[in-house]
Amino acid sequence: MTGVDRSIVPSGGSLRVLGRSIYRGPNICSLRPMIRIRVDLGLLEAWPTSRLPGFPAQLLGLLPGLASHGCSCRDKGGFPRRLADGTWLGHVIEHVALELQAAAGMAVSRGKTRSVAGQPGVYDIVYAYRDEALGLAAGGAAIGLVMALLPEGLDRWEGEGLLPPSLVDRPTDSKGLIDALAAMWKRSALGPTTGALVSAAERRNIPVTRLDAQGLVLLGYGGRQQRLRASISGRTPQIAVALAANKDATKALLEAAGLPVPAGIVVRSLEEALAGAERLGKPVVLKPLDGNHGRGVSTALATDDQVAAAFAHAAKVSARVIVERHLPGNDHRILVVGGRMIAVAERVPAMVTGDGVHSIQALIGFLNEDPRRGDGHENVLTRIRVDAALLDMLARQGKSPASVPRAGERVMLRGTANLSSGGTAVDRTDEIHPENRLIAEMAARTIGLDIAGIDFLSPDISRPVSETGGGIVEVNAAPGFRMHLAPSHGTPRDVAAPVIDMLFPPGVPSRIPIIAITGTNGKSTAVRMVAAILRRAGRTVGLTTTSGVYLNDLLLKRGDASGPKSAKMILRNPAADVAVLETARGGIMREGLGFDRCAVGAVLNIAEDHLGVGGVDTLEQLAAIKSVVVRSVARRGAAVLNFDDPHTRAMARLSRGRVIWFSLHASADDPVLAAHLSRGGAAVLRESGEAGGLLVLHQGEQRVPIIAAADMPATMGGVVSFNIANALAAAAMAVALGMEIEAIAAGLGAFASDYRDNPGRFNIIDDHPFRVVIDYAHNVASMRAIAACLDDLRTGQGRTIAMVSMPGDRRDADIVEMGAVGAAMFDHIVFREGPDGRGRPRGEVLRLLGEGARAAGAGDDRLSFVLEEKDAVAHCLGMARPGDLLLLFPTRIEQVHEQVRAFRPTVPATASMEAPHVGV
Repeated sequence: MTGVDRSIVPSGGSLRVLGRSIYRGPNICSLRPMIRIRVDLGLLEAWPTSRLPGFPAQLLGLLPGLASHGCSCRDKGGFPRRLADGTWLGHVIEHVALELQAAAGMAVSRGKTRSVAGQPGVYDIVYAYRDEALGLAAGGAAIGLVMALLPEGLDRWEGEGLLPPSLVDRPTDSKGLIDALAAMWKRSALGPTTGALVSAAERRNIPVTRLDAQGLVLLGYGGRQQRLRASISGRTPQIAVALAANKDATKALLEAAGLPVPAGIVVRSLEEALAGAERLGKPVVLKPLDGNHGRGVSTALATDDQVAAAFAHAAKVSARVIVERHLPGNDHRILVVGGRMIAVAERVPAMVTGDGVHSIQALIGFLNEDPRRGDGHENVLTRIRVDAALLDMLARQGKSPASVPRAGERVMLRGTANLSSGGTAVDRTDEIHPENRLIAEMAARTIGLDIAGIDFLSPDISRPVSETGGGIVEVNAAPGFRMHLAPSHGTPRDVAAPVIDMLFPPGVPSRIPIIAITGTNGKSTAVRMVAAILRRAGRTVGLTTTSGVYLNDLLLKRGDASGPKSAKMILRNPAADVAVLETARGGIMREGLGFDRCAVGAVLNIAEDHLGVGGVDTLEQLAAIKSVVVRSVARRGAAVLNFDDPHTRAMARLSRGRVIWFSLHASADDPVLAAHLSRGGAAVLRESGEAGGLLVLHQGEQRVPIIAAADMPATMGGVVSFNIANALAAAAMAVALGMEIEAIAAGLGAFASDYRDNPGRFNIIDDHPFRVVIDYAHNVASMRAIAACLDDLRTGQGRTIAMVSMPGDRRDADIVEMGAVGAAMFDHIVFREGPDGRGRPRGEVLRLLGEGARAAGAGDDRLSFVLEEKDAVAHCLGMARPGDLLLLFPTRIEQVHEQVRAFRPTVPATASMEAPHVGV
């Protein structure tokens, strides 16, 4: 390709990776887990693929699978046409990232690339993934591959270390890239049995969480969860597993139940083994007392030398060895789930068939080339290993690996038919005789296993074992599903679905109700109101808020818990039967929601806060982030939305479930609400009346009073309008959950806005000669809401003194406005900074707050400036006089509450209002 002028290319490269996100739940880009890579194309914005001669052909040559990508054309070949017509390289990188993953063994296909508003040349590349590390590596490999195909001078890029070192040095070695990604997938992928169970659960929309690298999987949420590790379930009795591991005890129980088993004895020495074989009559079988997967098992032993060799082999696995009579017949594995036979497979020992030309070693190599064979349990079949047991089996037939069998001659490689030792399987599910089926089901129940693999020898599985001879030789816990899922011959059986149906019978839910609440203000109070309603109804509530993670009153984790990790903590807790989750903007932006969908998604309001943070500059962008909660509502769920807020009203069209409105100001006569109700919709409205009015549920033509605003302690007799709004939202959410009106009224009527019920949210303390109000208000909208009830908070004719701040990651204009709003509300303001500088120089937040207050007309005699929150609280308490109203808006709620409670005046209450200034 033709080069470009290097002088116009930035030193770091023509493309820059600006950031990345791993979305693990519904997110701003999709309802599915996605990876987002933000890139600045820079000069490449002027280089669509139509300007790059040879680029499409080279790319398709390296990754032929791209030819089948439909892209937005929705048919095969759509993406190649886009390449020819001209598309931007961000879009190309998206498709390459998807194709690399698919070629490595992960079927992912969803993606999109969008320009970032207000940032020319900047794009978000978004694509699906199944494994996080591999998905990121595929994204980095995609960038490297695409860039390597560009003209000299445009082919350099800079990023954040997206690529593992093993992938960096060979960007156009597509096979090497795919092999490296496939190796990553192989290391992290679930085995065939666990993978089948997970797929079956996902088909039933049961949430799946992988708990460790060894395949421990959690199905469901909260108190409805079940656990699996391969085919051991959380319900599998430990006693049954222990019995199944002890083959002699298993056989004794089966024999006592009248089920057919071979005669046998347990021995500890070779002499005992030889004597036992003689007494039982050859041929015999030797196997470890507590082995599995066919390890140490030898069959059809007809001579003392064979018994001796078999004993040495078994003794390596277990100190005690079983010698038992060899039963006639073929080896069958019967899978029993929940006491019912599900599938039958005849297991065929590993063998080769001679061609008169190749050695046994070569024939084994040909078998191992079957792509279905892998190491251990990673594939549906296992590669055949040449080991001591195989050499012994060949020796019994007078052969070695170098022997060349004649054409058509079958040479046995193993004495057992386990798939783990290289055997194959033939499905016999439709052929088993009812008597044999019943025997297998009784065997599983006798041992007590919910999921059991019965090893059953029978010359003809379609005839009763009572006629043909044979019987049960083992009962296995944790049976593998490979032979049933993908038999070498016969019909594949979906044996995973019956296990999922056993754990979650049809009609039994796998999820606990999830109520996700977001908005700018009121979230913490609303989640606690909803929790109070649910608890009064006897539910065990898992709660996340900005103050911590709770199970009822038990604090599990202190600190801001309004993100996805805290949500997952509740959803993994087996004691929770309902989850009420405060859902903040930051967590949604960082990694999406902590769940796949919710029963109720509520948006309380959208106001100016966090603008200018993380690329969110407008209310419309903020609303788009909050709307993720609405888009995650289940089809049978409900979105609870604030009818009074225009941004929230616009989200109604995004909900897959029904919409329940709440409103502080609108009436049922509003044309939009009236139309909604006429269609059978619901709304919780405040109707006018004395002392704050009445909360009323309107549903269709029904009007049901809930509670008077004055009867809710959190409203202070009906005067705190923002808590009336929060109560309306809480009541609407409770209605969405099907709660009785009496329970809703009881919960709201018992909920107080004090430190116990709602820490840090409008807590009133009257322990001193002056009233103290502690509230987390940290933006202009919340301050104005408090301003509306200032007069009702006063207990006398004293002053209003407030400690005010704003987090330093807000815009300069927002901090200045906060100072101005405070100046209009309070007689004296103590501006503080404390822990909220968030990257700004010390004192910068105070300077901006002071600038706003002075611009609003506040003189220096009304202003104090204190850096640390603790010192600012102490100054406010020290200057307060009897009858004053002291409002504290802290960050560290618990510490400030304790500080206020512990305060004892040490000087007369006429203390000076001067505070140390910090050069503001």
